[in-house]
Amino acid sequence: MLKVALLSTFRAPGLAYLLGEDRRRGRIYDLTTLVVTDSEHRDLATARTAHVPVLVRDIHEYYRGRGTPLRDMSVRADFDRETAHELLALGIDLVVACGYLHILTKPLLDAFPDRVINIHDADLSIQGGDGRPRYRGLRSTREAILAGEPETRTTVHLVTSEVDVGPVLLRSRAFPVHPMVRDARAWQAIDILKACAYAQREWMMRAVWGPLLSDAIVMCAESLAEAGEPALAGG
Repeated sequence: MLKVALLSTFRAPGLAYLLGEDRRRGRIYDLTTLVVTDSEHRDLATARTAHVPVLVRDIHEYYRGRGTPLRDMSVRADFDRETAHELLALGIDLVVACGYLHILTKPLLDAFPDRVINIHDADLSIQGGDGRPRYRGLRSTREAILAGEPETRTTVHLVTSEVDVGPVLLRSRAFPVHPMVRDARAWQAIDILKACAYAQREWMMRAVWGPLLSDAIVMCAESLAEAGEPALAGG
């Protein structure tokens, strides 16, 4: 059985779905732990009620202890190395970033090669002029709407050292952008556009993040089992 760690910051959209689905799917995977980087995470009670162990690794507290700003990536590497150590001790097979707002660094990615996936609120198959995904980063839905995209999608992808550029595993169904956005763009009404982008992102997160992540986890479980990974040999 695939042992999964969910990595999150303030909230984990789709967590409640996953907590039920890992059982409905015939125990193909087990949500072994929830790792959060903010002690005020909104879904701690949900995880604890379901008896999922929670590992709180407050990233701001960690940086304060080092006396450095959050942008210091050498400290981030130390933080990720310690997180990886904790997860390896739990026998984790797959790390799933869900609502995780920080860049993952080499120590964690090396500890779980090709076993870290992320859910992203834009269609990473849309390429820009440089041949890389056009909508990356934390404001991807807003950027897609401002650019006039008629629809948005959520993507699950493999995490690599370059943010939001890893291979796409799954895409959600299309979510049409509301017609009012055309008027708001013509008016240059940024306040309306921001509100629409927020609603569009929330719509996707609440509608498909759980099912899409579950499908991606099962896909990874089947792929690793076919490859004869020792961790999964016992089923």
